[in-house]
Amino acid sequence: MTSFFRSRRLLMATLFIVCRVAAADEQPLLTLEAATQKVIQDNPDLAQTLARAKAMAAIPSQEGSLPDPQITFNAMSLPTNSFSTRPEDMTQIGFGLSQGIPFPGKLALREQAAMYEAEAATLNADELRLRLLSDVKTLWWQVFYLDRTVEIVDNNHKLLQQFVDIARSKYEVGEGLQQDVLLAQLELSKLLDQKISLDGMRRSTVAKLNALLDQPANHWLQLPAQLALNLPNIKPEDRLYQQAEVSRPMLESDRQGIHAAQSKLELAHKDFLPDFNVEAAYGARNNMLDGTRRSDLLSLGVSMNVPIFAASKQAKAVDQRTSELMQQRYALQDRWNTVRSEITQSHSDYQRAKQQFVLFDTGIIPQARQTVASMLAGYQVNKVDFLNLVRSQITLFEYETQYWKAFTEAQQALAQLCANVGEDDIYE
Repeated sequence: MTSFFRSRRLLMATLFIVCRVAAADEQPLLTLEAATQKVIQDNPDLAQTLARAKAMAAIPSQEGSLPDPQITFNAMSLPTNSFSTRPEDMTQIGFGLSQGIPFPGKLALREQAAMYEAEAATLNADELRLRLLSDVKTLWWQVFYLDRTVEIVDNNHKLLQQFVDIARSKYEVGEGLQQDVLLAQLELSKLLDQKISLDGMRRSTVAKLNALLDQPANHWLQLPAQLALNLPNIKPEDRLYQQAEVSRPMLESDRQGIHAAQSKLELAHKDFLPDFNVEAAYGARNNMLDGTRRSDLLSLGVSMNVPIFAASKQAKAVDQRTSELMQQRYALQDRWNTVRSEITQSHSDYQRAKQQFVLFDTGIIPQARQTVASMLAGYQVNKVDFLNLVRSQITLFEYETQYWKAFTEAQQALAQLCANVGEDDIYE
C-alpha cells in the first residue's frame, strides 16, 4: 500500500512538471523589468488612485469660483380681477440679478486648501506606485527562489538515486546493508514531498503576482533561470534618511495635508466675517389707460449674513480646524519615525543577507561539496558508513537552499529599501 501511494504521488508530480514545461514553452520569460513595467501600466488599484488624483485636481478651480448668479423674473402687483398691467401704478413686469460675494480672501483660501489636497492625492498615487513596485519585486524574487530550490531538489534527487544504486550494488555483492538502501529510498520520498510543497508555494506566490499584474490567478509565469549574482554596496542609513525626507511621496503628502489644514483654519477664522449678496432688479411698467407714460423702476440692494451664533458655530469650527491641524502634524511626525524605522530594518536585512550570501558562496558550500565528494569516495571503499554519506548530502542541500534564500532576501530588502527611501538612488 505504501508503494502504491508513493507511486501515485510520483505520477502526480511528474504530470505537474510536464504541464509546467509545456506551459513554459508557450509563455515568454517574465523578467523583473517587464514585471515592474506591467504593474505600472495595468494595475487597477494604481489606475483608480490616479483617476482619483485627476478628479481632485479639478476641484481647486471650482472652490475658487464665485457662486453662480441668480436671475429672477416676476410680475408685481398684478390685479387679480383683470390681470391687466395698465390700471395700477405699481403693476410691473420685472427681472432681477443677484450675486453672492464671499468676504475677500475666503475664495482664495478655499482654492488653496483644495490645491493642497489635490497635490496630496497625486503624491498618494506616487506612494502607491512605489509600494506596488516593491511588492512585485518581492514576489518575483520569491518565485525565483522557489524555482532555484526546485532545481536543487531535482539535482539532489538524482544524486540520492545514484547513492541508492551504489548501496544496492554493494548489498547485492554482500558488502552493504539493506538498511542503507531503505534509508536512501526514504530520503528520496522526503525530497518528493518537499517538491510537492514547493510547487504549491510557487502556485500561491504566482497567483499573488498575477493579481498585481492584472492577470488571471492561474496564468503561468516563467522566470529567467540565469541572473547576475551581484549585491552592490548601499549608502549609510543617515544618508538614506536625508534622501527619504525629500523623496518619499508619503511624507510630502502629509506636508501637503498640513498646508491644507492650515488653510482651512485660516478660512474658519474668516467665517466670523460676513458674506455679501448684491442685487439689482428692473421693473417695466405699461402706460396708463389714458396713454400717459409710466417710468420703469430700478431697484438696487446689498445684503449680508450676520454671524450671531458665532460661539456655537464659527468658534467651534475654529476649534475643529485647530485640532485637525495638530492631528496632521502629529501624523507627519509619526510617519517620519516609521519611515526611518523601515529604512533601518531594510538596511539591516540587506547587510545580513549579503554577508550570508558571501559566506555560503565562498566558504560553506565549497567545503560542503568537498565533504560530500570525500564521503562518497570513502563509502565506496567501505571507510565511511552510508548514514554519514546521506547526512553530508542533505547538509549540502540545505546550504544550497540557504544560499539562494540569502540572495533572494537581499534582493527583496533592496526592493523594500528603494520604496522606503522613495527613489532608486540608494547605492554608493
